[in-house]
Amino acid sequence: MTTLPSITPRTYSRLAEIGAARQGKALRVLVEGGGCSGFQYLITLDDARPDDIVFSDAGETVVIDPVSLPFLEQATITYSEELIGARFLIENPAASGSCGCGTSFAL
Repeated sequence: MTTLPSITPRTYSRLAEIGAARQGKALRVLVEGGGCSGFQYLITLDDARPDDIVFSDAGETVVIDPVSLPFLEQATITYSEELIGARFLIENPAASGSCGCGTSFAL
């Protein structure tokens, strides 16, 4: 059984700030092979697709395709503002390692 990722309120808040829903877009979180650790996250504004798993709150939407979902079990998707920059961030307890940039991980 898949344990769904959690989406923080800050994620939805940031999507509202950038007007994602007004543009008819959702935050897409995708996992694909590659990167320096074996897998990498791709996070984009995109159109929802019929087979996506959809998370919604406050009028904003986050989507994950069914192939990426198992790689994001128990993960937390959030938005972070730090001195080095602001970005959507995946905190993934299933990752056994990651690169310095935080977009590549190993299982």
